Amino acid sequence: MKFKAILFAAAVSISTLAFAQESKKFGPPAGNALVGDSYGGGVTSIVESKAISVEKLSKKLKKENKKVENVAVKGKVTDVCEKKGCWLTIQTEDNSQFFVKMKDYAFFVPTALKGKTVVLDGTAERKVTSVDEQKHYAEDAKKPKSEIDAITDPKEEIRFVASGIKVIN
Repeated sequence: MKFKAILFAAAVSISTLAFAQESKKFGPPAGNALVGDSYGGGVTSIVESKAISVEKLSKKLKKENKKVENVAVKGKVTDVCEKKGCWLTIQTEDNSQFFVKMKDYAFFVPTALKGKTVVLDGTAERKVTSVDEQKHYAEDAKKPKSEIDAITDPKEEIRFVASGIKVIN
């Protein structure tokens, strides 16, 4: 009986690995990111109506100095991971950006989301991002080597984990 359980576990592991490898080949999901399109958990109209600006989120994070849960933020997408659509960046009022990952790596977004205004639903916090992690994301974004090599210091930034994203403009 133990042998069958081990054999079953091995088969599941191999199937999962094969699927994961196969999905890596295809990149981000296709789609035009049209107004009303949602990714991940649905962003309801109630959540959308409570969305705050990036500036208000930044002030709230500075004031509370901790994670802000169940927050909706409205902002413009400036970049999307070209490999899988597994992260994006949102423009801030000072023309910098903040980083967004998808909760539990459970969904991805099309690169067509770049330039669109979205509402993000999820959790935000201030975090220090290491040089290695910054370089990794710069490579994902296919930045030039000179730009990647110029990353030499960790940086404090807003990090957002989205459970849902909706295109609003």
